[in-house]
Amino acid sequence: MKHSIVVLGAGYAGAYVAGTLARRLSPADTEITVVNAVPDFVQRMRLHQVAAGQEIEAPKLADVFAGTGIRLRVARVTAVDPERRVVAVADADGGADLGYDTLLYALGSRAADHGVPGVAEHAFDVASRPSALRLRKRLESLDSRDSLGRRGDGGSVLIVGDGLTGIEAATEIAESRPGLSVALVARGELGARLSAGAREHLRRACERLGITVVEHTSVEVVEAARVLCADGTVLASDATVWAAGFSVHPIAAAAGLEVTENGQIVVDRTMRSVSHPDVYAIGDAVHAVGDNGRPLPMSCGSAGYTGRQVIEAIVGRLTGRKIANTKLVYTYNTISLGRRDGILQMVDDEAQAKPKYMGGRKVARIKAGIVRGGLWGVSHPTFGMPKRKHRVAAAAGTSDESRLTAAPDTSVA
Repeated sequence: MKHSIVVLGAGYAGAYVAGTLARRLSPADTEITVVNAVPDFVQRMRLHQVAAGQEIEAPKLADVFAGTGIRLRVARVTAVDPERRVVAVADADGGADLGYDTLLYALGSRAADHGVPGVAEHAFDVASRPSALRLRKRLESLDSRDSLGRRGDGGSVLIVGDGLTGIEAATEIAESRPGLSVALVARGELGARLSAGAREHLRRACERLGITVVEHTSVEVVEAARVLCADGTVLASDATVWAAGFSVHPIAAAAGLEVTENGQIVVDRTMRSVSHPDVYAIGDAVHAVGDNGRPLPMSCGSAGYTGRQVIEAIVGRLTGRKIANTKLVYTYNTISLGRRDGILQMVDDEAQAKPKYMGGRKVARIKAGIVRGGLWGVSHPTFGMPKRKHRVAAAAGTSDESRLTAAPDTSVA
């Protein structure tokens, strides 16, 4: 009986790991199934560009996984039962249960409303492609550029949150749609987590793009055409974009997996659940402690590092190999400020911004390269890897640790 590996989620982390496992493990005794809610690979790092009106590629997952032997199930995950080793999914044909021997949880994150009234009903976000497209449609209806593309008397857009997502959304919308009035609300000083030089660069970029910055302000209520702030300030808004953080899906907590207060799955150094050894987690859904002793932040970079570690762990345990510890680091942030500007901020071991930063068009090109590399890596997850596929134990249809001791196959794929 083949060892069944089920991957939940085909974002940057899930799609890359699934493709790599398919290359490194022999299909003679393993089968890999990827469950994803939509049939496309979504470039989440570029959803602010989608919202601003740009056309961004969304490759079909069937094409991404073509020739790998991976089974793609387009369905929504509704529950995980780690005691029975079953995942419940729902699709257009109804529901089904998928059994697994090894589960890889990579369901990512979504926008967090933090309990603020009105966010769910009235705010937009760029945490998923449908929500980014909904915002795009709204912005198109508000934009009033003239024939020369000059700023007109269009509607007002208010971005709440000055983290990386909020900054990128505000600058992208302001640059792409100059007919709109764009404002960015920061709970503290604009770009407080950046170095002094980077903060000044960001402020200049906002001035250049005509973005109004509202600092030291906390939004308490979102309404259809305005937001109410804690200090009594009322800010008009024809489109409020909520970028005040992310949360993970409650499925892991409901399944009885050990999770943190915010719902992230607690794992050991190899990304293996500390409560259920048949379950691994990566990306935004995992609480992984980096090499600096601090939890890795939700980011594409963290998805890549946790993904590489889980590949070593799963292949190692299934084939009896020694599991290598790959890097788990957080060293810099790259922030796009539209298509022609950006900030690269170095971070120290205490997760604090270093004085050194880069800014300008060169960083914009670096960020574009990172984004292209992320897409290429998903589409070519095993480029440069040996073609040797490794065998697991003949009885590896179950995940009993004692059975996973077979020597590797030396056949060539």
